[in-house]
Amino acid sequence: MRVVVAGLGNMGRSHALTYHAHPDAEIVGLVNRSDVALPAELPGYPLFKSFDEGLALKPDLVCIATYSESHADYAIAAMEAGADVFIEKPLATTVADAVRVVETAKRLNRKLVVGYILRHHPSWQRLIAEARDLGGPYVFRMNLNQQSDGPTWETHKALMRTTSPIVDCGVHYVDVMCQITDAKPVRVSGMGLRLSDEIAPEMYNYGQLQVWFADGSIGWYEAGWGPMMSETAFFVKDVVSPNGAVSISDGNKGASDDVDGHTKVGGILVHRADGDKLIEMPDEPGHQDLCDAEQAFMIDAILNDVDLTRHMSDAVQSLSICLAADESIRTGRPVDLGVIQ
Repeated sequence: MRVVVAGLGNMGRSHALTYHAHPDAEIVGLVNRSDVALPAELPGYPLFKSFDEGLALKPDLVCIATYSESHADYAIAAMEAGADVFIEKPLATTVADAVRVVETAKRLNRKLVVGYILRHHPSWQRLIAEARDLGGPYVFRMNLNQQSDGPTWETHKALMRTTSPIVDCGVHYVDVMCQITDAKPVRVSGMGLRLSDEIAPEMYNYGQLQVWFADGSIGWYEAGWGPMMSETAFFVKDVVSPNGAVSISDGNKGASDDVDGHTKVGGILVHRADGDKLIEMPDEPGHQDLCDAEQAFMIDAILNDVDLTRHMSDAVQSLSICLAADESIRTGRPVDLGVIQ
């Protein structure tokens, strides 16, 4: 299938490398609004500055890895041009736009996959399974604070022009909470703080959310970006229930410059009253392996007409929780979610 990749930052380059090597994909164009150095494995592909130029190539599949504020409009334009879409998280910057994208996919019968990379990681799949086996209600304790400087801090500042860390990163881990409890979120609160004069006055680079679920489960997630962030207790992934706990016990290598570390598990500690069990996770997939798995899922969904209804609704739900936290931080009041469709 003919593929266009839009956005050639870290994720876009990785997805392009996957398509380059995949037997069912042919890259017909790469799109990036500024000049960019490409890996040696991506030689000779046509490079364009505008998304419209990419769509003019009439691709079958468009991979959108641009900044968040362009996601919804680009996805809808691609689907209306006849393409299926893989889109990096977050799906959109508002719930209304996320719903608009999903409704377009349903109306046009296009495949839409959102880049929730942890869904394709065998260690995270095992963590979710072990937690569900304990039974709820649950307490979720999760964070990913990134001490960033140099080019990484510049990337974070660019992201924060429109999207806070609690939304950009939080959708991954809130999605994990939702997969474990499988209950509807009912209320969200948040708090945040601007810790740098280098970001816009209305933005914050540290945030924490708290979420309540209909089954009684509760959870918190925190995310911070910047050179001031501590690397003490910066990577916590812990699920507690009346019957015990499941925790990531080692491999906690989430430092900002280590992309592989953001998903690494290493070992899972299952604690029950009758004793502890350490599940080793050797030979974990790296970042590129996970991007390969994501695109294998995307291409399989197209070739075998996989029903992505639940996948799309889950993406809207996790985004809704994080955006509600963002609203709570800005207003100083909790947000009642009701039932998210």
